[in-house]
Amino acid sequence: MAIIDTGYLAHVDMAGRWYLPSAQLDVADGDADPTDDTPKGRGHGLAVASVLGAVTGNALGMAGVTWQGRVLPLKVARSRDGEITTAYLATAVNRAVDLGARVVNLSVGGPISDPALENSLASARQQGVVLVAAVGNSGTDGIFYPAGSPSVIAVGAVNNTKQKAYFSNCGQELDLVAPGQGVVAALPNDDYGSGSGTSFAAPVVSGVVALYMSHFKAQKGSWPTPDQVYACLAAAAEDLGPSGHDTGYGFGLVRADRIFSSAYASVCFP
Repeated sequence: MAIIDTGYLAHVDMAGRWYLPSAQLDVADGDADPTDDTPKGRGHGLAVASVLGAVTGNALGMAGVTWQGRVLPLKVARSRDGEITTAYLATAVNRAVDLGARVVNLSVGGPISDPALENSLASARQQGVVLVAAVGNSGTDGIFYPAGSPSVIAVGAVNNTKQKAYFSNCGQELDLVAPGQGVVAALPNDDYGSGSGTSFAAPVVSGVVALYMSHFKAQKGSWPTPDQVYACLAAAAEDLGPSGHDTGYGFGLVRADRIFSSAYASVCFP
């Protein structure tokens, strides 16, 4: 699992979960150290990664969606000013594929698409990698990019009553929603807090994708294709809002419990 974000920070609840191979993990600065030292947004990558991968069963502050596997941090925020460009994102996606990631989370984005990044996303998907991205927090129509790419699962946010979060962007490209308001997350210096944003909804879906893919591999002996993952998550989603796919909730709320139930076996484990 790869987190393309502001970078890596140590945390007691991520002990043993970070995967730090000898590679150029800081894409923005062009070096091997992905430590999050950005002047703004510091800790965003840690918080996002913790939603997906914080250790379970350790009697500490939170539990991530997954309980196995490693989290690969790829830093795309430049150290001197925190800038994130589509060129950095494209390079990071390519590097995640090269380093063996099967799921890539992008809790980043903006209003402008980019052909080079689109090529990287399409190539990753063709190689069996599932890409998940946050749709943006403007509360308006228009899905941020790269969530708006056809190669990506676009994730919006709901609150604890399953209502669309006021900040979550809308659009035809929206695929799923997940909890994204008041989400518990790890913070720098072994602290905890809560965060709101589609940034925190996306790793919930990425975690469910990782659980599903690993179980599918164990059952079938091969990885599910991105098309299979999409079909399973869409079929098992809890429909919210207008019946069927809609611009505010997509196919609905991601439901890990349904994915692993016999009722959806024909779609999820054919």
